[in-house]
Amino acid sequence: MKSSEKHTITALVEDRAGVLNRISSMFRRRGYNISSLAVGKSESPGLSRMTFVVDGDAKTVEMVVKNLHKLVEVIKVSDISEENAVSRELALIRVKCDVASRSEIMQIVDIFRAKIVDVSQDTLIVEVTGNEDKVNSLVDLLGSFGVFEVMRTGTVAMSRGTSFEQDKPVSNPRILENAS
Repeated sequence: MKSSEKHTITALVEDRAGVLNRISSMFRRRGYNISSLAVGKSESPGLSRMTFVVDGDAKTVEMVVKNLHKLVEVIKVSDISEENAVSRELALIRVKCDVASRSEIMQIVDIFRAKIVDVSQDTLIVEVTGNEDKVNSLVDLLGSFGVFEVMRTGTVAMSRGTSFEQDKPVSNPRILENAS
């Protein structure tokens, strides 16, 4: 296994102030590199889901997962790198555009099933959703026109299908205690 391999880890965590700081501090202290991080509310009140894309070999990822499990606010951690999973990223790309290049840019955007979400005199903002390779490819193609700015969400991911463990609603006694 290559040392620069990317792994996708998801975590269900308590949704409260300071949790992201504690988790990112754990990564920093141990020298783990996060190449992508996305956080958002989950289906359960009081809980958020995090998706990390981590560079490293299997041993490094195993240590990341073990260290995440040690944090009080972390409810569940899964390494979904080897699973059949769906992963997506959203990007906004500001591209230099004039009358002569506008139709060519629109064709490229259409091929990638992206969309133009803003038009000004000399720029377009393109929205694209897909895996990291798709986003990178579109940014590279638009680069010949002049890319002024790129804003990416980071990867979000989830295992395909269902299992008994995934189907169960999440309940966290610590959250219920804090609410009363």
